[in-house]
Amino acid sequence: MAKHKLQRFAETATFSNFIQPPPYHYSEDYPLKGKWSKEFFKNDHPLILELGCGKGEYTVGLARIHPENNYLGMDIKGARMWRGAKTALDENISNAGFLRTHIGQIEQFFEKDEISGIWITFPDPQPQKPRTNKRLTSQRFLKRYEKILNPDALIHLKTDNAAFFDYTLEVISENGHKRHFHTHDLYDSGLENELTQIQTHYESMFLAEGKKICYLNFSLKQ
Repeated sequence: MAKHKLQRFAETATFSNFIQPPPYHYSEDYPLKGKWSKEFFKNDHPLILELGCGKGEYTVGLARIHPENNYLGMDIKGARMWRGAKTALDENISNAGFLRTHIGQIEQFFEKDEISGIWITFPDPQPQKPRTNKRLTSQRFLKRYEKILNPDALIHLKTDNAAFFDYTLEVISENGHKRHFHTHDLYDSGLENELTQIQTHYESMFLAEGKKICYLNFSLKQ
């Protein structure tokens, strides 16, 4: 397994749609900050992030459906991201890219108002109470997103963890953010769009086990 991961790491280093900054960039702004669409994607389209993208199912899936947008998957686990990056290259999906870095460093990679939306798909719910600040929908992280999102941007969340979902609803309410839509059972909500057409690896497993999928979208108080 270790050898397999090393092979994938080596291969991603040759991918034109995969960026892995050296560690020194973690203490300074990355050169593409504020210039991702123009210099990385070579266009002026809106830029949307998938945080904790894993294998990049949503990054690639949304890029297929919406060529008018650019999609960038972020995660620290490069061996998983290899799959999405390779699929995008194999299918010539030029509006999908991948960035291997810690999400906690997000402000160093993106400028104010540079991001037009965020997708958070099946994140680690961090169930231990002392770790709530590590949850990607904690107010600690929402404050980081606020610094890079444009005023009209939506944040999307999909999860199988009802407790984490309810926690997120509480964070939104307590901090004055605006909830637009939510459901505790996406596949019984009547929605038929990319929310149900695109499924992550974990989502397919959860559905096979009979678990309900929760979904919400919201915007941040500006």
